[in-house]
Amino acid sequence: MRGVLPDGASAVEARFGAAFQDLLQRSGWVADEPWTPLSRELVEQVEDCGIRVEVLDADNIRDRIVQDRVAVQRASFPNSTFTLERWRAMAAAPPYRGARCLVGYDRDGDAVAAVTVWSAVEGRPGLLEPLGVHRDHRGHGYGRAITVAAAAALQEMGSSSATVCTPSSNVGGVATYVSAGFQKLPDVTDFRRAS
Repeated sequence: MRGVLPDGASAVEARFGAAFQDLLQRSGWVADEPWTPLSRELVEQVEDCGIRVEVLDADNIRDRIVQDRVAVQRASFPNSTFTLERWRAMAAAPPYRGARCLVGYDRDGDAVAAVTVWSAVEGRPGLLEPLGVHRDHRGHGYGRAITVAAAAALQEMGSSSATVCTPSSNVGGVATYVSAGFQKLPDVTDFRRAS
C-alpha cells in the first residue's frame, strides 16, 4: 500500500475481495461504516415508474434539465457541492458515454428526484449513483419512482441487473430500494486508516 495513498488518514472502498481485506487489516486498517449493497435483476420488463422522467445523456443535453438535475442533488444531500460546472465535467468525461441522468417531476412540474445510471457494457450489471430526492418532496414515493425509472433505463441500455450501495444507517434509502424491487445483500464495510 506504500506510495498509493498519501500518509495520514485515508479511507478505501474494499467491499469485495477477502485477500485484499485481510491485507488491509494486517496493515492496520480497520472496518469503517457498514454499507448495504442491493441488486435488481433486469430479466423481466420493468414496470412504469408513475412519474414524468426527463433523460440527459451524452447526445441529449438540455440546459433546463441539467439545472434541475443539479438543483435536486444539492437539495438531496446536506453537504453537496455539486454545481453546473461539475455536472458538465462529469458529462464530458469518457465514462459518461455509458451513463444517463434521470430527473423526475411531480404533477406540478417540479423536479423532485434525480439519479445517474452507469452501464458498463451490454449484459453486465449497471450502477445507480447518486440517487436523491429533493428534501422538500420526500415522503411521496418519488424515491421509489426514480429508482424504478433507473432500473428501466439500465434495462434499456442492456444491463443485466441494477446495483446500488448505500450506508446501512440510511434505513429509509434501503427501504426505498427494496420497495422498488431490489434485493438486499449482506452488509459490507469500507476500511479506514487513522494515520
